[in-house]
Amino acid sequence: MKSTLRFLRSLKVIPLVLLGGCSALQVVNSVSKIYTAEVKEDIEFGTHPKLKYDLYLPDNPSDEFNTTPVVVFFYGGSWNRGDKSEYEFVGRRLASMGYITAVPNYRLYPEVQYPDFLKDGAQSIAHLKKELQKPEYQNFKPAQQYVLMGHSAGAYNAAMLALDPRWLNAAGVEHDGSIRGLIGLAGAYNIYPINDRDVQPVFNHPDYPPQSQPIDYAATPNVPSLLLAPQSDTLVSIDRNTNALHQALKAAGNQSKVETVEGTDHVTLIGTLSPILFFKGSTSKPIDEFIRELHQRTQNSKTGPSRS
Repeated sequence: MKSTLRFLRSLKVIPLVLLGGCSALQVVNSVSKIYTAEVKEDIEFGTHPKLKYDLYLPDNPSDEFNTTPVVVFFYGGSWNRGDKSEYEFVGRRLASMGYITAVPNYRLYPEVQYPDFLKDGAQSIAHLKKELQKPEYQNFKPAQQYVLMGHSAGAYNAAMLALDPRWLNAAGVEHDGSIRGLIGLAGAYNIYPINDRDVQPVFNHPDYPPQSQPIDYAATPNVPSLLLAPQSDTLVSIDRNTNALHQALKAAGNQSKVETVEGTDHVTLIGTLSPILFFKGSTSKPIDEFIRELHQRTQNSKTGPSRS
């Protein structure tokens, strides 16, 4: 909610929102309905009431590929706030690009600490794998390998699930056959020592759990990555996180690409997926190019999905 308010305030539309009796989130998500999609809400993947995901389906399955790419998006919020309902604009935008998109919830601090939100993320993917096998989705021909995507703390979640096989494997999902790529937006990949007091207890500061950062897993496995950074970021250091992970991935011989989105900061980077920030640099263009390149490479492979 705070993130949404910040980028709406930058447009000076908050007074209009208040006068109209609408919340900031209603404005963002209502405007984003120009991106049409079939939406299935509140699909349960666990017994905890928080553990649900929303599924966004393209209006018409694309005939460009033999299968439809699947994206799982994890929202940010310092692991202590956020809800999938706030990110309808992301689900709709990605679905309008032709991708099946899931936006799962995960449990938050103070109810849980690391690594419970990673277990939740893995559980959501395990459920999605079974969900998309139902007959009602077969006209989409869902891809078997997924692209994991996230913003800020959500990019941490996506990166850990993509780069560290133990979480998906523990959830009964064969990691190497299930992950196609990673997209991180202003991600937190290398945050120790933690200065943010809201985040410190999430990782038991100062007694940080070992091997709990995405950068620790840059060498394996080989998952192609697109790391998007804002032009400036006062919340998550670009050099310490995005650039450091990129260099570690490249040093290990893995495919990684970094792009800076002009005119954005930590919050407006994800906000550019809403039509409200149409005048900022584009995140959708590099995301679309990355996913299509991955999918084309897989489709053209004669020996099965390529991991290079």
